[in-house]
Amino acid sequence: MRRRSMGLLMAAALVVPTTAAVPAEAHGSTKRVVGYYTNWSGYGRNFLVSDLVKNGSAARLTQINYAFGFVDAQGNCLSSDPWADYQRPFTAEQSVNGKADEPGQVLNGNLNQLKQLKQKYPKLRISISLGGWTGSAHFSDAALTPASRAAHVKSCLDLWLKGNLPGLPAGAAKGIFTGIDLDWEWPASEGNPGNVIRPEDKQNFTALVHEYRKQLDRLPGRHDLTAFLPANPAMIDRGFEVRQLFKDLTFATTQGYDYHGPWETLTNQQSAIDGPAGDPTTPEFSSQVTIDAYLARGAPRSKLVMGVPFYSHGWTGVTDVNHGLFQPSTGPAPSTFDAGTEDYRYLKAQLANYTVYRDNRAGFAWLFDGTTFWTWDDPVEMKRKAQYISHRDLGGAMIWSLDGDTGNGELISALHRNLR
Repeated sequence: MRRRSMGLLMAAALVVPTTAAVPAEAHGSTKRVVGYYTNWSGYGRNFLVSDLVKNGSAARLTQINYAFGFVDAQGNCLSSDPWADYQRPFTAEQSVNGKADEPGQVLNGNLNQLKQLKQKYPKLRISISLGGWTGSAHFSDAALTPASRAAHVKSCLDLWLKGNLPGLPAGAAKGIFTGIDLDWEWPASEGNPGNVIRPEDKQNFTALVHEYRKQLDRLPGRHDLTAFLPANPAMIDRGFEVRQLFKDLTFATTQGYDYHGPWETLTNQQSAIDGPAGDPTTPEFSSQVTIDAYLARGAPRSKLVMGVPFYSHGWTGVTDVNHGLFQPSTGPAPSTFDAGTEDYRYLKAQLANYTVYRDNRAGFAWLFDGTTFWTWDDPVEMKRKAQYISHRDLGGAMIWSLDGDTGNGELISALHRNLR
């Protein structure tokens, strides 16, 4: 239910953390810290696997989800970007171990860098994440029958866990991934336009997860099986048998962001902990609503890992009323890569142009300069989210995505040290 009284709106100057190297703190907790590393991070953003070492993220993570592997029309797994995944050579300066890739070596690309990362951090677990917004078109076909499910899972385990990459010797990438992360967006609900969806996706997703669990258990060693789950309770009910799913999942990550964004004309929060007073939109979207929905449907607290954003959504042409909150706009704000969305590290560099506002009751912040509005998840909000996760005794935090942080890892540091 929405709060009737208005939360405190406080303008605040941001205290900028030092740019010195930040040592990893042991938070003395069993909470998971899961981060998505995308295979496109190394292009325009120039955020390499080695940057996870340089900014302290690798030492604070319990798991990396490498995004994304795709599923083709026949239900087989494939690399979405072979060059980035296993072909690109890295220089000594770019690499995790400080050594340049040599001509003719078997494995290059991000996978070789992840292999080096695991050698440096032996407790770090890495899963291949399958699907995502642009890679979920054929999940429904892959999950349709017992035979299609079995063939799909075999294909994915062969490619990613057994490491049988096209054009390379058998097992060239074996042992890099210790699990599968399923990012089907979304069973029985349209995600990216053109995705195949069926009413029976709900039951078929449960069966697909169970097939993964069965085939993973036949492999030597321990393997994680996780899933990315939506925030919207209506989508949960259409596409997910929550209690049954969690029997086979190691844990699941919840969508803790994109509650609102520039696909709407009205400015709003994108990752509030609770529904803010005065929000003219319905239904309410907030982390509280999402977490309560999963708990009510039988998800164990210890297996719920709440998502947090390392990026912002923005609008421009915003009416200068209520510090820009809940106001009409003329469209998405200009940004570095995708209009209306900006990585934290890029937006922080523009911070002098904005005033920071916080709703301490609902738990979110935003920036406004009189015409342009950005949602804002900074170290203060990461601390708030970590404290919420700890207070509700959830399984941990998940980051989308690691390339959004600063060179000294200030967001993951604030998140990590406040998980209890």
